[in-house]
Parts: sequence; C-alpha cells; structure tokens
Amino acid sequence: MPYVFKHRRPPEPWSIFRKKSLHALLTPLYFGNWIGEWIAYFLGKWSIFEVLEYVGSFSILLAVIFYFADSGDRLKQKHYQAWQVINTAQGKGGSGGRIEALHDLNEDHVPLVGVDVSDAYLQDLKLIGADLRRSDLRATDLRRAAFRRSNLEAANLRSANLRNADFSLCNLSDANLRDADCFEARFNHANLQGINFERADLRNANVSEVQNWKTIQSIRLANIHGVQSAPAGFLKWALENGAVDIADNAAWDRQLEPRSTTQPAASH
Repeated sequence: MPYVFKHRRPPEPWSIFRKKSLHALLTPLYFGNWIGEWIAYFLGKWSIFEVLEYVGSFSILLAVIFYFADSGDRLKQKHYQAWQVINTAQGKGGSGGRIEALHDLNEDHVPLVGVDVSDAYLQDLKLIGADLRRSDLRATDLRRAAFRRSNLEAANLRSANLRNADFSLCNLSDANLRDADCFEARFNHANLQGINFERADLRNANVSEVQNWKTIQSIRLANIHGVQSAPAGFLKWALENGAVDIADNAAWDRQLEPRSTTQPAASH
C-alpha cells in the first residue's frame, strides 16, 4: 500500500471551507490551503505519481541492501587507514593518531602482532585483551596505559615509561623490560616466565599472585623497594638474584652507573 499517494475527495467549496477560519486575518492562509488541496486532488488522479512513489520506496530498499552488503569493505578500509596511520608514524615522537588507531583495531579484534610504536607518546592508551606478541614498544611513553588480559609475549618494552601502567592478567613471557620505569605498575596475576626486568624500576609495583616468577630471566639491579603484595619468597629470591632495595634515587643511580674497567697504567 502506498504511504503518501492516496485517492482524494474533491475539496469543499470555498464558501464552506472559509468558515473554518477562526479569524478574518487567517482567511488568506485558509485560502492558500484550499488551493493546495485542489492541486493535490488533481495530481492524485495521475498514476505516474503513484509509480514514482513505489520507485522511491524501492530505491530506499536497494540503498539499505547495498549498505549492509558493503559493510565488510568499509570495515577493511577502516582497518587499512588505521594501519596506515600507525606505519606512517613509525619512529616519530608524539601520538600522531596512533592511540585512536590502535584502539579501533583492537576493538575490532584485529591482532597487533609485531606492531612498531617505539619512541611514541601513548599515555593513557587502552588496549584490553590485545594481541601484542613481539610488538616493539621501546622507549614509548605508556604512563597509565591499560593492557589488562593482553598477550605481550616477547614484546620489547625496553626503556619504556610504564608508570602506573596496568599489566594485570597479561602474558609477559619473554618480554624485555630492561631499564623500564615500572613505578607503581600493576602486574597482578601476570605471567612473568622468562621476562627481563634488569635495571627496571619496580618500586611500589603490585606483583600480587604473579605467575612463574622463579623463571624470570634477569632481575639484576632492578629496584624492588616498596613492592606490594609480593608472593611468599619473591623478595628474597629477587635480592639473591641481583635486585636492589633502594628508596633514594641518587643512590640507585650510582648503582646503575657502569663501573670502570680501565686499569691504571703501570709505573716504571
């Protein structure tokens, strides 16, 4: 059934129609409306308008069908543009739209395996449940980033700023966090198998129920001062394997300074 086109009755004579006007000032408006009803009445006799109405309805239906049929291509185009943003900005500082691009890809469950965002400024990045295996996050500013339930196996986070970052329930096996700033970071229930924590700042980090911590590759010179909720034996094991417990920044910096191996010249 048509929803606009319909057969119309002839309008009432003007002598009757004008009586509907509540005020004399409104009479011109009522007259215009009366003329419009006569025009609509005559046009309603033409079948061509009914045909055009059906054509318009059919066009809308086709547009809806094509919209959903092309949804896959639009999604591919969206992903292509996101990867273009990430790849174009490789090696550059700042965000360069990478926070939004990474978030959109992850929201669409696109694996981020091997992504290179080294040296980028990505504070407050949210990648929940992301696949970041073998990703390159060297020297990246990831303060307050959230990686909960993400897979960071063999990821390179060397010298990254991970202050207050959230690695809860993450797989960090074989990840490289050498020289990383993990001050007050959260590693609750994270898998630490083979991770490299050498020289990392772990002060006040939360390591509640971390998994496979006895298989940590290196924790030498990592600062574990104030580590929270450590599993039984963790702190003792860490100190025995080269970690330090130092509150003062200057004192720890002296520990990190490479010791000179130069031998004094022999006197004759």
